[in-house]
Amino acid sequence: MMNTPNFLSIQSWKQSEFWLMAIAGGLMSIHLTLIYHRNNVSFLALSLMFWLSAFSLVWDKRQELAKQTSSPLATLLGMLIIAMVLLKSATRPTSNWLGVSPFISAIGWSLIASGFSGFREYWRELTILFFLGVPKVFIWPLVDISGITAKFATLILWYSGADVSLDQFNVMLPDGGVSVNMGCSGLEGMFYLLGLSVLFMVMFPLEGLWKKIIIPVVAVLISFVVNGFRIVLLAVLANAHKPAAVYYWHVGEGSLIFSMISVALFGCFCWFMIKQDTPPTNQDTPSQ
Repeated sequence: MMNTPNFLSIQSWKQSEFWLMAIAGGLMSIHLTLIYHRNNVSFLALSLMFWLSAFSLVWDKRQELAKQTSSPLATLLGMLIIAMVLLKSATRPTSNWLGVSPFISAIGWSLIASGFSGFREYWRELTILFFLGVPKVFIWPLVDISGITAKFATLILWYSGADVSLDQFNVMLPDGGVSVNMGCSGLEGMFYLLGLSVLFMVMFPLEGLWKKIIIPVVAVLISFVVNGFRIVLLAVLANAHKPAAVYYWHVGEGSLIFSMISVALFGCFCWFMIKQDTPPTNQDTPSQ
């Protein structure tokens, strides 16, 4: 009598590359769907980029998935983590949860795929999804740069010759001004660009420790400076008594334009770093 394989066994299930990739794709789809229904366009685009980058790294190693093994304890723990993610996702998740759930999902998935050694096997994927939202969730309540942003915007206006004054967090011009709070301090954009810098370094590793240090530093500085000019624009528009324009550049589509400017400038810097890291090619042809 022929023995038929038990496809329902945990060992065969977890070693199947098809099911592991399906689980990864399902977790990605659930997370992106939840963000889509919250109408957070910027975070949706960022999450899609990070998920696809992590998924592409896993896809490149898909042939190795069937060869990797995991202990029963690690498999059970990974399944419990993913079950917790699915349960929480079904109960009106908060924005903080949406920021950390991709990283938690990646931990559960790596435990199922490779056990506790999965943290070493999939450190790139874990790093990418960690910087998608975890730093913002845990550092945001502890850091307030509103005062620094207000001083920077005031300095720009002062150097441009404007009659500007600073009252704590208020950037004041003769006929109006703006109040800089946590929401418009630029901290959120700094976290986003920091995540992009980590994504760039993982996907395009460059030689030299100084490059690994300067890339995230430049990313944060670009976001801070661009947002400072956004505060300047808001103050000028408020001084000119144009509330519709203030709304557009504050919470409307205009705020996304400044985010795009930050990303574009950082993209140019990344291109420059890649060009610097690429060895020159000898295009000289031997003479006949």
